[in-house]
Amino acid sequence: MAKLILMDFYADWCGPCKMQGPIFEDLAKDLSDKVEFRKINVDKESDLAVEKGIMVVPTIILEKDGVEFQKWMGVTSKEELIRAINIAQK
Repeated sequence: MAKLILMDFYADWCGPCKMQGPIFEDLAKDLSDKVEFRKINVDKESDLAVEKGIMVVPTIILEKDGVEFQKWMGVTSKEELIRAINIAQK
């Protein structure tokens, strides 16, 4: 099975990031056996944010086998993320 990684690029000062955080953390509790979850603070890991082309926070990236599978900018629902994870696992 392909390795899936879900990354949440956020900033502590970002209001929408504070809304996305609990959604991401709830999803991590439910799917940590299937997906690796990473929270990435763009202020502390700016090189990685630049490498991934992060222009807006929050941004969530789903990678499959080290390749970007899907990217969302702005607050994204748990249901939408689950849908994408299910598609990526096929």
